[in-house]
Amino acid sequence: MPHTLPWYQGPLASFDTETTGVDVETDRIVSAALVVQATPTAPARTVGWLADPGIPIPDAARAVHGITDQRARDFGRPPRVVVAEIARALAEQALAHVPLVVMNAPFDLTLLDRELRRHRGLSLADSLGRTELLVLDPRVMDKYVDRYRKGRRTLTDLCAHYGVTLDGAHDATADATATLHLVRALGRRYPAPLGTLTPAELHLRQAVWHAAQARGLQNWFDREGTRERVDFAWPLRPARCACGRRLALDHRCEAAA
Repeated sequence: MPHTLPWYQGPLASFDTETTGVDVETDRIVSAALVVQATPTAPARTVGWLADPGIPIPDAARAVHGITDQRARDFGRPPRVVVAEIARALAEQALAHVPLVVMNAPFDLTLLDRELRRHRGLSLADSLGRTELLVLDPRVMDKYVDRYRKGRRTLTDLCAHYGVTLDGAHDATADATATLHLVRALGRRYPAPLGTLTPAELHLRQAVWHAAQARGLQNWFDREGTRERVDFAWPLRPARCACGRRLALDHRCEAAA
């Protein structure tokens, strides 16, 4: 039988966004990047997008990614066009069975889903058609393999811990590139719990790992007496009606479905 390379030595695509804020339900995509690499030593191919989000970019967000309202208006394209192109690009990778690397996937993928619903009337699943994403999330993986390590686990922190270069943090292309190298580093360092699995197996296990991690965080919030609620869903948070119920596949509230 031919030898099959572990996933971290094969083709990967990495996706990242810069946004107007951190609320996936109301904030908008300002820039995005998709970085595709066939092997760890192959040159990467990058596609980038700049959108005019249609709302002012808050000072706090601009301080992070450096994109001004003027730049977005002058050089950005309509979000309706941008999100459709992003969805097509992700679908192409899914059809080619290339795993999609996303740091903290429930943020970027959920925000993309809401932007597609807002501007195209379609969910991310609708836009992908008959295929599905196989997602690799280094944040979830790292928490699983090194559960008790103290300290923060931002992209900057993880890159420093695993010896991955991150040049120009909070630029979508730079972050996507670093995230791609980061997940390869995780696979190399932890071949037994991570590298021996197929991307499909790893996708399913990450959903379980994330739910357990979220449950632990929720228990901590409850013990501290805070009212913050943690979403257990991964890699995409379900869309909800204003009443709080999930939306069905036809985008109607489950109460009316």
